[in-house]
Amino acid sequence: MKSGFRQSMAWVHTWGGLSVGWILFFVFLTGTLGYFDTEIDRWMKPEMRLDNTPMAQSLDAAQQRLQEKAPGAARWFINPPTNRDTPNLRIFWELPGTDGNRGITGSEILDPDTSQPISARSTGGGQVLYRMHYALHYLPITTAYWIVGICSMFMLIAIITGVIIHKKIFKDFFTFRSHKGSRSWLDMHNVLSVIALPFHVMITYSGLIFLAFTYMPLIVASSYGTERDAQRQFFNELFAEAHRTEPANIAAPLASLHNIVQQAEDQWGSGQIRYISIYNPGDANARVNIGRIVTSPLRSTPEMVFDGVSGELLSAPSSQGSAPVAVRETFIGLHEGLFANTTLRWLYFFSGLLGTAMIATGMVLWIVKRQPAQLKKPNGPDVGYRLVESLNLGTIVGLPIAIAAYFWANRLLPVDYTARADWEVHILFLTWLALLLYPFISSFIFKYSLKRNWLTLLGMATFAYGALPVINALTTERHLANSIANRDWVYIGMETSFIATALLFGVTAYLLNKKWKAQIATPVIEKKRAAQFNLHPQQQEAN
Repeated sequence: MKSGFRQSMAWVHTWGGLSVGWILFFVFLTGTLGYFDTEIDRWMKPEMRLDNTPMAQSLDAAQQRLQEKAPGAARWFINPPTNRDTPNLRIFWELPGTDGNRGITGSEILDPDTSQPISARSTGGGQVLYRMHYALHYLPITTAYWIVGICSMFMLIAIITGVIIHKKIFKDFFTFRSHKGSRSWLDMHNVLSVIALPFHVMITYSGLIFLAFTYMPLIVASSYGTERDAQRQFFNELFAEAHRTEPANIAAPLASLHNIVQQAEDQWGSGQIRYISIYNPGDANARVNIGRIVTSPLRSTPEMVFDGVSGELLSAPSSQGSAPVAVRETFIGLHEGLFANTTLRWLYFFSGLLGTAMIATGMVLWIVKRQPAQLKKPNGPDVGYRLVESLNLGTIVGLPIAIAAYFWANRLLPVDYTARADWEVHILFLTWLALLLYPFISSFIFKYSLKRNWLTLLGMATFAYGALPVINALTTERHLANSIANRDWVYIGMETSFIATALLFGVTAYLLNKKWKAQIATPVIEKKRAAQFNLHPQQQEAN
């Protein structure tokens, strides 16, 4: 720990950020992709077409299928294809539970013309990538919450200490000195940090609020106890659903959903129905809740509640919950961005990329600042330094390659392979593991320089993303030219994003290679080559 307040904050900022930097990079990158989870879902299910079916036909198809699949259910749930998050008709059901436990659930995506499930390849899609940013993978969910929560707390501390240690942070925002070694990396880190600082604060703080019940269990336990039933009682009271009733166990026909939906649309307008939730269908105590499409950061959707037998309106549109719940829901709503239109969604996406790049430049800066001292050591850099160096490369470039492998797997695994969704994810993590090990193996065994490793992985990333439109064209009928002809903007956006990502990695590799060659060709710069490439003098001679 350094003496002096600002020096102490700098120490906390540096070591706090480094210790969790790799996990934060993973969380930020997968979370950023989550802002286009629905679009990724659509690209990874090329068999499915956009559903533009009228509401009446969707209701008939959904009700017919639910009556077939779950006639005695405790709850039916219908998502009509009225918004970006639900491009196809989707149903959900929950059977009655026993002993206070929830019953068996199920869900399907339907063809509105046949009322039958749509046959499409099994895939994790964008939802798995989105889920990874808070639930990770292969870990118990509570363990994952704790890991992500601790890393988020470090992130918040790093943001606060980062503001404290930069006395002229906004002046620094307009300062970038190129070709100045660590100074250039620091300038880049500052610019990326300040340009989206409000977003970084919001997304980190709201992420902590998201899982606060996991991090602060004693607050609930102090009033409700530690037993499982006590915890369930707390959540039932906190998120109590208005007008939910117990079944009367008296059969009664369900009121016309068409008439109920029409009443809701008369108030909200056509195409504003987000969901229809039916409790106790076929029972005298049936209730129908109609939710409106999210149009504000307040996550709680305004609802109308109807009697499920008479069709009478029981509750006017209102968002549920107390003021504290509304505050929590607003923070979570800002975090998820479900209310965002296309422009705002892209702003979320680019802000997330800036946060990812901010973390990456901070990780590289840690290496660059220590290079001169490390290279002066008679036996070369420390093992710990080399470990960080390799983890940085395997994460900053290796993780994007692993995500490209996830998309490759979606197109190359057999369509009828039942475990393909699981193996898409396995391939992602196996690829990432291989690329994390690659810098270690190549530097310790084959004595390759770090420069060579960077160029190799950047070349792999260029090929991985550049080949995706080609693989898509070879394995499906939905190639880029076809998408342009059909004005399928989701596919056009996905394919052009792959090409843009490939160009980004390719141009980066080209510029780095050009810069390093120029330094080698200049005697004065040659003296600095070791520091720039992280090469020990003995390695320089070998290369």
